[in-house]
Amino acid sequence: MAKDFYEALRGRRSYYGISDESPISDERIQEIVEEAVKYTPSSFNSQSTRIVLLLGKEHQKLWDITTEVLRAVVPQGQFASTQQKMESFRAGHGTVVYFEDLSVVEDLQRQFPLYQENFPVWAQHTNAMHQFVIWTALEIEGLGASLQHYNPLIDERVKSNWNLPEKWQLVAQMPFGKPTSDPGDKDFKPLDARLKVFR
Repeated sequence: MAKDFYEALRGRRSYYGISDESPISDERIQEIVEEAVKYTPSSFNSQSTRIVLLLGKEHQKLWDITTEVLRAVVPQGQFASTQQKMESFRAGHGTVVYFEDLSVVEDLQRQFPLYQENFPVWAQHTNAMHQFVIWTALEIEGLGASLQHYNPLIDERVKSNWNLPEKWQLVAQMPFGKPTSDPGDKDFKPLDARLKVFR
């Protein structure tokens, strides 16, 4: 039986222990991403979010690239923990890579100069909604994921390797796979400090 929205919301957690197995087909994963790209809202209907879905060897290549880049900047004595983290992401089934198309943002800035300072912020809001929709949808299907941010360190290597447009700005990376361990406990701050209701 399919989970309802609130059950899926509660179940969406950061999974760092993942394997290359998947309870669903790659075609179904692609379908999830396509649905998210098509139906997730955006300010001014900008549809500025761009996504690259990496599976199999292409997914592994992303984390090989990230490892190489980090090896050059992380002190050698501290690299072991970084290497372990990279291997945990590489062990997954795939990675969803999130971008914003700056050419769309810049065009909106020209069209609506009164709001030009807001469009980059609104683009990040749009991207975050895509992340949430895909993350939650993957959870519903039995996949665990986490959200990573190795940009801007890996931006140029990623765009060069997959021949992506220069105006695509890298925002986040979401490795996913079949969970191999449970997420840790999560603490919640009191709602009365985070929510106000006026009647």
